[in-house]
Amino acid sequence: QAHQAVQAMGGAGFMSDSPVGRLFRDAKLMEIGAGTSEIRRMLVGRELMAAMG
Repeated sequence: QAHQAVQAMGGAGFMSDSPVGRLFRDAKLMEIGAGTSEIRRMLVGRELMAAMG
């Protein structure tokens, strides 16, 4: 939805002082963070399984 707002605003949506631009950047960072969290869970699970034998 942040992506759609940026598309609707055109180039102004990417401006650093634009609230829409900030929301778009925050949304992208959350996507990256969610992936990292899932990867960490997977790695911890593997380590636990290996430790349990």
